[in-house]
Amino acid sequence: MIKKMMTTALMLTAFVVNGWACTNLIVGKKASADGSVIVSYSADSYGMFGFLCHYPAATHPADAMRDIYDWDSGKYLGKIKEAKQTYNVIGNMNEFQVTIAETTFGGRPELVDPTGVMDYGSLIYVALQRSRSAKEAIKTMTSLVKEYGYYSGGESFTIADPNEVWIMEMVGKGSGVKGAVWVAVRIPDDCIAAHANHSRIHKFDMNDKDNCLYSPDVISFAREKGYFSGSNKDFSFADAYCPLDFSGLRACEARVWSYYNMFSESTGKAYLSYIQGESKKPMPLYIKPDRKLSVRDVQHAMRDHYEGTPLDITKDMGAGVFEAPYRLSPLTFKVDGETYFNERPISTQQSAFSFVAQMRSNLPDAIGGVLWFGLDDANMTVFTPVYCNTDRVPDSYSQDKADCVTFSWDSAFWIYNWVAGIVRPRYSMVIEDMRAVQNELEDTYAYAQEGIESAALKLFQNNPAEAKQLLTDYTSMCAQTAVDRWKKLGEFLIVRYNDGARKLVKDGKLVRPATGNVAPLERPGYPEEFLKEVVKATGDRYKVKDLK
Repeated sequence: MIKKMMTTALMLTAFVVNGWACTNLIVGKKASADGSVIVSYSADSYGMFGFLCHYPAATHPADAMRDIYDWDSGKYLGKIKEAKQTYNVIGNMNEFQVTIAETTFGGRPELVDPTGVMDYGSLIYVALQRSRSAKEAIKTMTSLVKEYGYYSGGESFTIADPNEVWIMEMVGKGSGVKGAVWVAVRIPDDCIAAHANHSRIHKFDMNDKDNCLYSPDVISFAREKGYFSGSNKDFSFADAYCPLDFSGLRACEARVWSYYNMFSESTGKAYLSYIQGESKKPMPLYIKPDRKLSVRDVQHAMRDHYEGTPLDITKDMGAGVFEAPYRLSPLTFKVDGETYFNERPISTQQSAFSFVAQMRSNLPDAIGGVLWFGLDDANMTVFTPVYCNTDRVPDSYSQDKADCVTFSWDSAFWIYNWVAGIVRPRYSMVIEDMRAVQNELEDTYAYAQEGIESAALKLFQNNPAEAKQLLTDYTSMCAQTAVDRWKKLGEFLIVRYNDGARKLVKDGKLVRPATGNVAPLERPGYPEEFLKEVVKATGDRYKVKDLK
């Protein structure tokens, strides 16, 4: 079964590898430890430069127009009417705590409209500038594609505010046909959900107007195109518009399974056979977790590589000597005419940026919305707090310091990549040094959150502008502190692990020699299991012999 599915997977696999390969994790407000709605996102694309975008609040004349450029390629797509009032947007969150993230599933290629004006990235950032709630964002996005056409392939969006979170899936209608077919389902407050580059909405309740929204022709269009012929009650958006194949299962759905497995033991056991290609019963769109999740839980989940599961990629030959949870692209490779694949976990080296968005209804928007933001791979970065009222991008997070082919010591993106490049080749040996600094910084920011927000709340009651300034300054300070500390970490790692040895450390500092200029060190060499494999492969070639 798996071999047959594999042969049909190559087109979608190429899309996932060469295009976006992102992950969204979702937590409803009653499923979180502090009543937050929590959403995460990794923007995964090889060669992409990561930075924190900003769109300041503004008013526009009645006849103002806006140019639209494809978010992926920068291609000019056309113009749309500008809104009279647009809101402050920092990253993927606006001043009303509305957050939008995405994962691309592509779907049926014949439904892409190259004449459309609104690509998925522009939909996100235009909607954030025009929406005060998740439902308003859904209305804005679907109205825009209806009026101007939809340029991109199939897309899953996470659309959230402090009170609710929705998954909306959208796909175009083909060349020259304006609009899109779409469905949006609200995630219950006491549940968690995820999507990762595959359509996840199957059957949906068309009579539940409070928790399900959809385009009027979502079923009739599928009938017209020959994608569906059954009863309305049996209609599945995913089956009609993005039929599952092996790539969608193992490179996409498996990431969702991993998230569910972390927080619901029964779900993990029930659907392991599904993501291994042995069962056709799909996972539910959302589940109830065994316990409530914190922001830190979601940050840790964004660093997952299937550790401790049957899909663990740190324990096979591909992990190398030092059990690295990374594989070079592409995901598939051929040996003797047979096609094989590498696992594609939640955390991956090609991320440009990632975030964990925290939205809280019990606080003023300016204080309640926090985008915990990091550049590069979630596993190798520091999530620092970016408050949704922030109207100034921290210097190290801007796109002014560097770009996709220009390194700068002032660019957080390149500093995190630099350190990751030091850690990755000797992962198991070096990772704990990095993890100690990462945890120290993130624990500090988490610990300081209550204090800084308490101070901001007191200011907000009398002078909201001062409160916003405090949080903007704090956002910049945290970003710069993390980058400065990461530079020091890089310097430390280069010195400690120079020439394959490991210098000694005491109280967090490298041990200096009592006399002379030779540092105290140890030579850890290779792990015993690897040495056994070397001997097995080479026989007596390197065996020490007695000379006669």
